[in-house]
Formats: sequence, C-alpha cells, structure tokens
Amino acid sequence: MTAEMFAVDVDVTETRLRVQLSDGRVVEIGLDRPWLHWLRDATDAQRRRWRLEPGGFAIYWDELDDGGEVRHLLSLAPVA
Repeated sequence: MTAEMFAVDVDVTETRLRVQLSDGRVVEIGLDRPWLHWLRDATDAQRRRWRLEPGGFAIYWDELDDGGEVRHLLSLAPVA
C-alpha cells in the first residue's frame, strides 16, 4: 500500500503553484492551466493567503473560496 502524500508548504507566484510534499518531492504546476484561472487571476496578496487543510490533504484560499486536493494536483486531474 502506498502512503498518502500531503502538502507541507506552498509557494504561489503570478505564473506557478509550487507544493512541497511530505516525502520531499516538489510539484510545480503552471497557472496557465484553464482549471487554475481563479488563482492566476487573483492578486499577489490573495495568492499568498493560502492555508493547508488539516493533515495537509488540500490547499485552500479562503478569500478566493477555492482550492485543490494534493491527490488531484499529483494526477493533474482537476475536479470540475
């Protein structure tokens, strides 16, 4: 059985979302993906105000009322 990965840190710029995982890997995703338009269109200040859900299974931006689960980021399969 494979252990579930969780986020331990997040960095967001105007062009990318970078998530450090519990196993030391880093996932970096461009904000040019259509399903991340809400994050791309946010201000720098809004992008910086993220929080990890308990256990690090997801990243959430309260002010933007949106976020993403780590398992979806790893599969690059957005949830519509």
